[in-house]
Amino acid sequence: MNVERILAIETSGELCSVALSLGTNKFDERNIQLKHIHSEKLIPMIDDILSSNNISTKQLDTVAVSVGPGSFTGLRIGMTAAKGIAFASKLPIVPVPTFNALSQEIGMYLAKNTKFCILNNANVDECYFAKFEKDEDRIYSVIETKLVEKSKINEFIDSSDLLFGNIPAIKNIRNVSSPRAISIVKWVYLFGQDLLTFDYDYLEPDYLKTFKVRQNK
Repeated sequence: MNVERILAIETSGELCSVALSLGTNKFDERNIQLKHIHSEKLIPMIDDILSSNNISTKQLDTVAVSVGPGSFTGLRIGMTAAKGIAFASKLPIVPVPTFNALSQEIGMYLAKNTKFCILNNANVDECYFAKFEKDEDRIYSVIETKLVEKSKINEFIDSSDLLFGNIPAIKNIRNVSSPRAISIVKWVYLFGQDLLTFDYDYLEPDYLKTFKVRQNK
Protein backbone atom coordinates (compact mmCIF):
# COMPACT_ATOMS: atom_id res chain seq x y z
CA MET A 1 0.00 0.00 0.00
CA ASN A 2 1.41 3.36 -1.01
CA VAL A 3 0.92 5.70 1.95
CA GLU A 4 1.13 9.41 1.25
CA ARG A 5 -1.83 11.16 2.87
CA ILE A 6 -1.26 10.73 6.59
CA LEU A 7 -2.98 12.31 9.57
CA ALA A 8 -0.64 12.12 12.57
CA ILE A 9 -1.47 12.59 16.25
CA GLU A 10 0.96 13.22 19.13
CA THR A 11 -0.41 13.48 22.69
CA SER A 12 2.16 11.62 24.81
CA GLY A 13 3.20 14.69 26.83
CA GLU A 14 2.28 18.34 27.30
CA LEU A 15 2.51 18.98 23.56
CA CYS A 16 -0.73 18.46 21.67
CA SER A 17 0.31 18.13 18.03
CA VAL A 18 -1.44 17.24 14.78
CA ALA A 19 0.18 16.96 11.34
CA LEU A 20 -1.14 16.30 7.86
CA SER A 21 0.99 14.94 5.05
CA LEU A 22 -0.22 15.29 1.48
CA GLY A 23 2.93 13.81 -0.03
CA THR A 24 6.55 13.24 0.85
CA ASN A 25 7.47 16.93 0.91
CA LYS A 26 4.14 18.60 1.66
CA PHE A 27 3.15 18.97 5.30
CA ASP A 28 0.91 21.04 7.53
CA GLU A 29 1.02 21.04 11.33
CA ARG A 30 -0.73 22.42 14.43
CA ASN A 31 0.92 22.55 17.89
CA ILE A 32 -0.28 23.65 21.33
CA GLN A 33 2.01 23.34 24.35
CA LEU A 34 -0.17 23.48 27.47
CA LYS A 35 -1.01 21.07 30.27
CA HIS A 36 -4.32 19.21 30.31
CA ILE A 37 -5.70 20.57 27.03
CA HIS A 38 -5.66 17.44 24.86
CA SER A 39 -9.29 16.50 25.47
CA GLU A 40 -10.41 20.05 24.65
CA LYS A 41 -8.12 20.94 21.73
CA LEU A 42 -7.25 17.75 19.84
CA ILE A 43 -10.45 17.26 17.81
CA PRO A 44 -10.77 20.98 16.88
CA MET A 45 -7.12 20.92 15.77
CA ILE A 46 -7.79 17.89 13.57
CA ASP A 47 -10.90 19.51 12.08
CA ASP A 48 -8.97 22.72 11.40
CA ILE A 49 -6.01 21.09 9.68
CA LEU A 50 -8.28 18.99 7.44
CA SER A 51 -10.59 21.85 6.48
CA SER A 52 -7.67 24.21 5.86
CA ASN A 53 -6.34 21.75 3.30
CA ASN A 54 -9.73 20.90 1.79
CA ILE A 55 -9.44 17.23 2.59
CA SER A 56 -11.81 14.84 4.34
CA THR A 57 -10.85 11.85 6.45
CA LYS A 58 -12.11 9.54 3.69
CA GLN A 59 -9.38 10.93 1.41
CA LEU A 60 -6.61 9.92 3.82
CA ASP A 61 -4.48 6.82 3.39
CA THR A 62 -3.89 6.20 7.09
CA VAL A 63 -3.91 7.64 10.61
CA ALA A 64 -0.66 7.54 12.59
CA VAL A 65 -0.66 7.89 16.35
CA SER A 66 2.09 8.15 18.95
CA VAL A 67 1.61 5.14 21.26
CA GLY A 68 4.01 5.91 24.11
CA PRO A 69 5.41 5.69 26.58
CA GLY A 70 4.10 8.89 28.08
CA SER A 71 1.12 10.38 29.87
CA PHE A 72 -1.55 7.76 30.47
CA THR A 73 -4.35 10.27 29.89
CA GLY A 74 -2.73 11.90 26.87
CA LEU A 75 -2.01 8.58 25.16
CA ARG A 76 -5.59 7.38 25.72
CA ILE A 77 -7.00 10.59 24.23
CA GLY A 78 -4.77 10.32 21.15
CA MET A 79 -5.51 6.63 20.64
CA THR A 80 -9.26 7.12 21.04
CA ALA A 81 -9.26 9.91 18.46
CA ALA A 82 -7.18 7.84 16.02
CA LYS A 83 -9.46 4.81 16.38
CA GLY A 84 -12.60 6.90 15.95
CA ILE A 85 -11.38 8.55 12.76
CA ALA A 86 -9.98 5.32 11.34
CA PHE A 87 -13.11 3.29 12.08
CA ALA A 88 -15.48 5.92 10.66
CA SER A 89 -13.49 6.26 7.42
CA LYS A 90 -12.29 2.64 7.12
CA LEU A 91 -8.63 3.59 7.42
CA PRO A 92 -5.68 1.65 8.80
CA ILE A 93 -3.74 2.93 11.81
CA VAL A 94 0.04 3.02 12.19
CA PRO A 95 1.15 2.82 15.86
CA VAL A 96 4.35 4.86 16.25
CA PRO A 97 6.76 4.34 19.19
CA THR A 98 7.06 7.78 20.76
CA PHE A 99 10.75 7.68 21.69
CA ASN A 100 11.72 6.29 18.28
CA ALA A 101 9.99 9.16 16.51
CA LEU A 102 11.57 11.64 18.93
CA SER A 103 15.01 10.13 18.30
CA GLN A 104 14.64 10.87 14.59
CA GLU A 105 13.69 14.47 15.36
CA ILE A 106 16.62 14.96 17.74
CA GLY A 107 19.05 13.20 15.45
CA MET A 108 18.55 15.72 12.65
CA TYR A 109 20.55 18.25 14.69
CA LEU A 110 23.38 15.97 15.86
CA ALA A 111 26.75 15.07 14.40
CA LYS A 112 27.43 11.49 13.36
CA ASN A 113 28.65 9.03 15.98
CA THR A 114 26.75 10.92 18.69
CA LYS A 115 25.04 8.88 21.41
CA PHE A 116 22.06 10.36 23.18
CA CYS A 117 19.48 9.35 25.77
CA ILE A 118 15.82 10.21 26.27
CA LEU A 119 14.61 10.27 29.88
CA ASN A 120 11.05 11.17 30.80
CA ASN A 121 9.30 11.05 34.16
CA ALA A 122 7.17 7.97 34.79
CA ASN A 123 6.58 8.54 38.51
CA VAL A 124 8.49 9.70 41.59
CA ASP A 125 10.91 6.78 41.52
CA GLU A 126 11.06 5.72 37.85
CA CYS A 127 11.60 7.14 34.40
CA TYR A 128 11.14 6.01 30.82
CA PHE A 129 14.58 5.58 29.27
CA ALA A 130 16.08 4.83 25.86
CA LYS A 131 19.51 5.32 24.29
CA PHE A 132 20.25 5.94 20.60
CA GLU A 133 23.22 6.62 18.36
CA LYS A 134 23.48 8.55 15.14
CA ASP A 135 25.64 6.64 12.65
CA GLU A 136 26.18 8.68 9.49
CA ASP A 137 22.58 9.61 8.57
CA ARG A 138 20.90 6.76 10.45
CA ILE A 139 19.56 6.62 14.00
CA TYR A 140 19.64 3.24 15.67
CA SER A 141 18.69 1.98 19.11
CA VAL A 142 21.43 1.18 21.64
CA ILE A 143 19.05 0.50 24.56
CA GLU A 144 15.38 -0.08 23.78
CA THR A 145 12.80 2.02 25.59
CA LYS A 146 12.17 0.70 29.08
CA LEU A 147 11.29 1.63 32.65
CA VAL A 148 14.33 2.43 34.83
CA GLU A 149 14.67 3.37 38.49
CA LYS A 150 15.94 6.94 38.76
CA SER A 151 18.41 5.89 41.43
CA LYS A 152 20.06 3.52 38.92
CA ILE A 153 20.02 5.76 35.87
CA ASN A 154 23.78 6.37 35.94
CA GLU A 155 24.29 2.69 35.16
CA PHE A 156 22.94 3.36 31.67
CA ILE A 157 24.46 6.77 30.90
CA ASP A 158 28.02 7.51 29.77
CA SER A 159 29.67 10.87 30.42
CA SER A 160 29.69 11.67 26.69
CA ASP A 161 25.97 10.98 26.15
CA LEU A 162 23.68 13.88 25.34
CA LEU A 163 20.54 13.88 27.49
CA PHE A 164 17.01 14.90 26.49
CA GLY A 165 13.80 14.76 28.50
CA ASN A 166 11.64 16.30 31.19
CA ILE A 167 13.54 15.49 34.40
CA PRO A 168 15.07 18.81 35.48
CA ALA A 169 16.91 17.24 38.42
CA ILE A 170 19.26 15.51 35.97
CA LYS A 171 22.28 17.66 35.19
CA ASN A 172 22.70 18.98 31.62
CA ILE A 173 19.42 17.55 30.38
CA ARG A 174 17.80 19.38 27.47
CA ASN A 175 14.07 19.99 27.77
CA VAL A 176 12.94 18.00 24.73
CA SER A 177 10.53 15.29 25.81
CA SER A 178 8.04 14.53 23.01
CA PRO A 179 8.09 14.61 19.22
CA ARG A 180 6.06 16.92 17.03
CA ALA A 181 3.41 15.21 14.95
CA ILE A 182 5.42 15.94 11.81
CA SER A 183 8.06 13.56 13.20
CA ILE A 184 5.36 10.91 13.58
CA VAL A 185 4.62 11.31 9.86
CA LYS A 186 8.29 11.08 8.90
CA TRP A 187 8.75 7.95 11.02
CA VAL A 188 5.86 6.33 9.14
CA TYR A 189 7.53 7.08 5.81
CA LEU A 190 10.79 5.53 7.04
CA PHE A 191 9.58 2.54 9.05
CA GLY A 192 5.83 2.35 9.45
CA GLN A 193 4.27 1.03 6.28
CA ASP A 194 4.64 -2.58 7.47
CA LEU A 195 2.77 -1.69 10.68
CA LEU A 196 -0.53 -0.69 9.06
CA THR A 197 -3.36 -2.37 10.95
CA PHE A 198 -7.13 -2.54 10.92
CA ASP A 199 -7.18 -4.50 14.20
CA TYR A 200 -8.34 -1.54 16.27
CA ASP A 201 -9.60 -3.72 19.14
CA TYR A 202 -6.08 -4.99 19.85
CA LEU A 203 -4.35 -1.63 19.51
CA GLU A 204 -3.46 -0.01 22.84
CA PRO A 205 -0.95 2.59 24.06
CA ASP A 206 2.43 1.27 25.18
CA TYR A 207 2.37 2.41 28.79
CA LEU A 208 5.35 0.27 29.90
CA LYS A 209 3.89 0.32 33.41
CA THR A 210 0.67 -0.59 35.17
CA PHE A 211 -1.90 2.14 35.53
CA LYS A 212 -2.87 2.66 39.16
CA VAL A 213 -5.91 4.63 40.26
CA ARG A 214 -5.15 7.04 43.09
CA GLN A 215 -7.66 7.17 45.89
CA ASN A 216 -8.14 10.23 48.03
CA LYS A 217 -7.98 9.42 51.71
